[in-house]
Amino acid sequence: MSASQRHDRGAERILVINPGSTTTKVALFEGEVPLFDETVEHGKESLRAFPAVTDQFAFRLRAVKDVLEHHGVLDTPLDAVAGRGGLLAPMQGGTWRVGPAMLATLAEARHGEHPCNLGAALARHFADLHGVEAYIVDPVVTDEMDDVARYTGLPQIRRRSVFHALSHRAAARVAASRCGVAYEEGRFLVAHMGGGVSVAAHRCGRIVDVVNALDGDGPITAERTGRLPVLPVLDLIERGLQTFESMRRIVLREGGLWAHCGTNDLREVERRMETGDAAAAAIFDALAYTIAKELASLAPAVLGAARGGVTTVTAVVLTGGMARSVRLTSRLEAHLGWLGPMVVLPDVEEMRALTQGVLRVLRGEEVAKEYV
Repeated sequence: MSASQRHDRGAERILVINPGSTTTKVALFEGEVPLFDETVEHGKESLRAFPAVTDQFAFRLRAVKDVLEHHGVLDTPLDAVAGRGGLLAPMQGGTWRVGPAMLATLAEARHGEHPCNLGAALARHFADLHGVEAYIVDPVVTDEMDDVARYTGLPQIRRRSVFHALSHRAAARVAASRCGVAYEEGRFLVAHMGGGVSVAAHRCGRIVDVVNALDGDGPITAERTGRLPVLPVLDLIERGLQTFESMRRIVLREGGLWAHCGTNDLREVERRMETGDAAAAAIFDALAYTIAKELASLAPAVLGAARGGVTTVTAVVLTGGMARSVRLTSRLEAHLGWLGPMVVLPDVEEMRALTQGVLRVLRGEEVAKEYV
């Protein structure tokens, strides 16, 4: 069957690749129907062998190929490939074509380092093999922040909008549907809880404030320190106990559960709690508390007299791998029930959201943007 025939039937084949902090997700869609959707988990020790994220490319590529070979589709014709968007210059949401300028920016980590930077390159690799286009959708640098949210107490430093935009928007849309409102009319506080945790305020279709964990902000997570007191950090560097680079690594990759428990697996922490491990229980409580504190801190972005007198959010939305923990989501609901109803979406259709963005381009409903 030709590609055009598949398009006529709404059955375009799209490979989707989503590299996260400790996972690589791979899916193959026919139209909006997933033929498979698989998550490969990478042990922390395996990833520590790579000095920089760019060094993980061959490792992640092998993981994707193994999944495709397992499903017998390594040579299956494709119509497009979608990759998770990385750390680029601030940009609009929507679908973007993967081109040389984008790949160069990501390879050099000009705007920061994270495994999502590999999404476009992995997508381009498989797109080139099949002679099709590669795209990213709703990249992590989607920027719709209110100007007031960009300020810090230092004129030289501005807050950036860097977060799990694709997951956030997809989860908020599902939550809106469940609550019986249009996303564009609702007010949501959303937390994506994976290896990193990003928190954002969604007001009437715009994501108006973001807690950016990649700049060292936010809650304790599986492998990030979250927000630290600045002066003690500077003291560690001044005394020679840490360098700037070692501190960056700790903040982004070796903090949180990993630093306290030697694991970034919340399930393992919970297993230890069940055997009476007090240290595991204490860091679990801190993890839940700091996530709740960050979500509550964004309430002024969506509630109050300055926001039309609204007093409760449409929903507090929890998504990402850690949202599978009933213990964690129950703890968060206990902390945050006063804000409004909670919607838990551990398996939000992030891969489907990537696919839908590409389908809109293939079907002429959207024009792909060009990164220059």
